[in-house]
Amino acid sequence: MAEQLTGLADDRALLGRTSTAERVSDILRSRIAEGYFPPGTRLSEDAIGGALGVSRNTLREAFRLLTHERLLVHELNRGVFVRVLTVEDVEDIYRTRALVECAVVRGLGEPPYALDRLDAAVTEGRLAAHENDWKALGTANIHFHRELVALAGSERTDELMRSVFAELRLAFHVVDDPRRLHEPYLARNGQILQALQAGDRRGAERLLDTYLSDSLERVVEVYRRRVGEESAP
Repeated sequence: MAEQLTGLADDRALLGRTSTAERVSDILRSRIAEGYFPPGTRLSEDAIGGALGVSRNTLREAFRLLTHERLLVHELNRGVFVRVLTVEDVEDIYRTRALVECAVVRGLGEPPYALDRLDAAVTEGRLAAHENDWKALGTANIHFHRELVALAGSERTDELMRSVFAELRLAFHVVDDPRRLHEPYLARNGQILQALQAGDRRGAERLLDTYLSDSLERVVEVYRRRVGEESAP
């Protein structure tokens, strides 16, 4: 966990002068979403509290908040762990994504749309692919969908989907071939961006709906296989 804690210590400045459990949970949620803490990782109170410079009580409250968001689990006499998702969890995540993301695109109104940050996420993904960094490409894909949701201009929707996208990162960790999962969707991100740049929100919604359906099928396929491998004698 040393590498993760080194990066976490860099986030101490984000706490400012008023260290709160909410801010700590924001930092840990972001770190989970960026893939720093894989599913099954035990989170040490002493190590994380020391890296962030917060009290044990503050950290425990942050853990409680993230447990409520289904990102962490508390196991009696063992500690707090990053949650390992089930197939049903993954299916529910994608149902939520389809409901929210497609609704955001459908409700965009008349063009032009503010797409600079969406464009930047596509560029981020292309750079990651060029460098053969498939984990970074997965992160860029999440950034793309986060910025897509942000087009709604709704803080409540952004807050809802922050947790969903963090859970999505947990799902990505079980994929045995991240390139196969993420690379095809880089081109699809570009297609959705182009449709929105052209003011074609209906076309963008159709592309997005198919995208999410195909991604769900692939991730669930991997999950079912991994569950079968783990349960085999």
